[in-house]
Amino acid sequence: MTDDLYSAKPAVLSVSELNRMARDLLEYSIPLLWVSGEISNFTRAASGHWYFSLKDEKAQVRCVMFRNRNSYLDWQPREGDHVEARALVTLYEARGDFQLTVEFLQRAGLGALFEAFEKLKARLEKEGLFAAERKRPLPAHPARIGIVTSPDAAALRDVLTTLRRRMPGIPVVIYPTPVQGRAAAQSIAAAIRGAGKRAECDVLIVCRGGGGIEDLWCFNEETVARAIAACGMPVVSGIGHETDFTIADFAADVRAPTPTAAAELACPDRQTQLQRTAQLQARLARQMKYALSERMQKLDYLARCLLHPAEGIRQLSGRLGQLQARLQVSLLRTLEDARTGIMQMTPRLHRTMPRNMELRREQLRRIALNLEHLSPKAVLERGYSLAQTAGGDIVRNAAELKPGDAIHLTFAQGSASAAVTRIKP
Repeated sequence: MTDDLYSAKPAVLSVSELNRMARDLLEYSIPLLWVSGEISNFTRAASGHWYFSLKDEKAQVRCVMFRNRNSYLDWQPREGDHVEARALVTLYEARGDFQLTVEFLQRAGLGALFEAFEKLKARLEKEGLFAAERKRPLPAHPARIGIVTSPDAAALRDVLTTLRRRMPGIPVVIYPTPVQGRAAAQSIAAAIRGAGKRAECDVLIVCRGGGGIEDLWCFNEETVARAIAACGMPVVSGIGHETDFTIADFAADVRAPTPTAAAELACPDRQTQLQRTAQLQARLARQMKYALSERMQKLDYLARCLLHPAEGIRQLSGRLGQLQARLQVSLLRTLEDARTGIMQMTPRLHRTMPRNMELRREQLRRIALNLEHLSPKAVLERGYSLAQTAGGDIVRNAAELKPGDAIHLTFAQGSASAAVTRIKP
């Protein structure tokens, strides 16, 4: 049996099978990871793929970054650049080369920079430094425009060219400052504060051309953001390219995607203003023409209505004469109607007067008879008398008198005075 064991033929792999097994082992056992190192032997193939090596002091590894991945980067690495690569460990089967397939590439230290950027942005935003209600509108017609940038920057030439093209008559004040380097942030903040203190401009442009995040980092410093927020005039930021965002952009009143766009936002366009002025002039001319035509028509109407004073008096005299004649006719008619009415009423009055007199006499007799029945004298005629006190009050109850009181008695014929000798209740 031992002989059979030694006589069994071992399995034999081809080179391609071996390399495939090694590749599978590497790709499945090692996850996607970050590797840092220095770029060397960088090559850009005609296909658009990048080939290079990452090395440190002790070792190096081949790398490939395919076109569908490197097209997302806005920069291209150079020899000697220190980078951080997110890559998959694999094996190139054709040559048996151990290599990294790079999915993403960034300059070394960018992770820490992005983290610092996000922390500062969150803190200033929580403080309210970026609040919309703090943003100030840009003046429509600035009398003077200030620019904070480097005198040697290409961005300054772009801004000045744009301002000269749009509105050449607006004066420009440049506040020079470095816009890159270790002390650039302090210098930029000092220039912004100086512009605000001098208060000689209506709007301030803070600008710089494009670059990497390290180049633009001075605009991510807190001192620059606070200087922009405290500036006494509206600030337009035009830093880097359209995809670049800095802390200064969030602190500014208006963020422009480029320095040229910042100049366009801060300055009105002369050609547009001229066209607008021409439109307003044409509109004003039409309105004046219409108003003048309307006034002329109204004047013509008033002229037709206006009369000479003598003609007015003559017309009024004629009108007065007509009214006087109508009044006389009306008075004569009224008098005639009254006379006719009186003549018609006289016979009726003669007929009704005796009858009315007889009716009034009968009413008078009835009233006199009623008064006679109600007269106190008629009561006295029936044998009654009227007793009064010495003061003239009528005595209605014996209890009102006492023995010795003087009373006055009135009869149907005459009266008498008496004294009370006895009271009978």
